[in-house]
Amino acid sequence: MTNVQLIEDQIQHLDNQSFAALRNWFIEYEHSRWDRQIATDSEAGKLDFLIDEALAEHRAGKTRPL
Repeated sequence: MTNVQLIEDQIQHLDNQSFAALRNWFIEYEHSRWDRQIATDSEAGKLDFLIDEALAEHRAGKTRPL
């Protein structure tokens, strides 16, 4: 059995309260991983193209005030 299969098996045996706690933890964990990845990509310049595209659209008059 793989690690994932073992985890799946354990999850299937959780009571509702434990499952809800795991779900909430996992959602927060996933968000923090996403935040770290975005920060890493931003620091590495991998998202600069998004800034460039947004500025180009703004200069072309394709934006509106918030």
